[in-house]
Amino acid sequence: MCAATALALAEPRVPAVTMTPGTGGVQEWSVSLQILAIMTALTLLPSLVLMTTAFTRIVIVLALLRQALGTMQTPSNQVLIGLALFLTVFIMGPVLQRMHDEALTPYLEERIGFQEAVEKARVPLSQFMLAQTRESDLALFAKLSGRESFESPESVPFTLLVPAYVTSELKTAFQIGFMLFIPFLIIDFVVSSVLMAMGMMMLSPLVISFPFKLMLFVLVDGWPLVMGTLAASFHGPGSG
Repeated sequence: MCAATALALAEPRVPAVTMTPGTGGVQEWSVSLQILAIMTALTLLPSLVLMTTAFTRIVIVLALLRQALGTMQTPSNQVLIGLALFLTVFIMGPVLQRMHDEALTPYLEERIGFQEAVEKARVPLSQFMLAQTRESDLALFAKLSGRESFESPESVPFTLLVPAYVTSELKTAFQIGFMLFIPFLIIDFVVSSVLMAMGMMMLSPLVISFPFKLMLFVLVDGWPLVMGTLAASFHGPGSG
């Protein structure tokens, strides 16, 4: 046993983290380091989905719509998040396809390195985010970072683009939510006025207005209308 232990300790070990120089001065990472980077990226994946895709705008609008209808927890949070996730995949389909064709496939075929694949995958995502980001928000974060201008849209750093994009998405989501609130607010106002005129002040207006709001939402085919509006809002620059 002692001899076997000594032989095991004497065997050469494979280093866990190595970087070897490749062609053109490119550093090649070891498999262990690549696995570590992939596992770290997987832990950050939820944040990337929230902050760099259409998910933020969609889930906020759906939550505001549920509040405007007054349906409390119907649809449930799981339903809203699932709906927002699949609608996000639908909207981000062309961007994801470009990232697959230009970055993932060449990397899996070993035609490009890991760093080059990450850079190629960043380009379509940055272009999508820039198309939805307001110039005022981008200028604000550029000023905070001490940079007045950029040579081209591609030169905008990702760390500056993400907060500007999220700020624009929050503003756009609240604008859409405000427009959704108006018809339901009118119904609440009319019902409250009628009940006040009839002297039925002890009856809650929400009890009467709730079925009318549901009926209005169903008659105008509300869910396809909201889904179509959200999808169409990502085709134009800025707030769509």
